[in-house]
Formats: sequence, C-alpha cells, structure tokens
Amino acid sequence: MEQVQLFTKISYLPAELKTQINDFVDFLLSKRKKEEKKKQPKYGCAKGQIYMSPDFDEPIEDFKEYM
Repeated sequence: MEQVQLFTKISYLPAELKTQINDFVDFLLSKRKKEEKKKQPKYGCAKGQIYMSPDFDEPIEDFKEYM
C-alpha cells in the first residue's frame, strides 16, 4: 500500500480513531525494538563456565548390582 493512500484513508477517520492508530503504531514500533534486541548467543560464549568432573564417564556405584 502506498503511503499516500494510507495517509488519505487515515485523514478521513475521526480524531478518536486517529489516536487509536497512533497508539497502535507506537505499540508496533516498541514490539519491533524488542525483537531487534534479542540476540543469538555466540558459539563458545559459556567457555569456562561449565565444569565436568573427571570421573563423569565412570560407572555409578549404585547401579553395580544391575550391571
């Protein structure tokens, strides 16, 4: 839709509806800003924050009777 057509349609509306349109446009703009702020985590960003014990792959003693 052309901007001129949109402006023409809006200009025919009463003032109450124009304020609703203004509020809706503000809502859409704020929603878009929130979506832009969401960033994907970069690969390796948690490096050094996770610790795995050296005996991680060892069998668990509680399950010895099942094995």
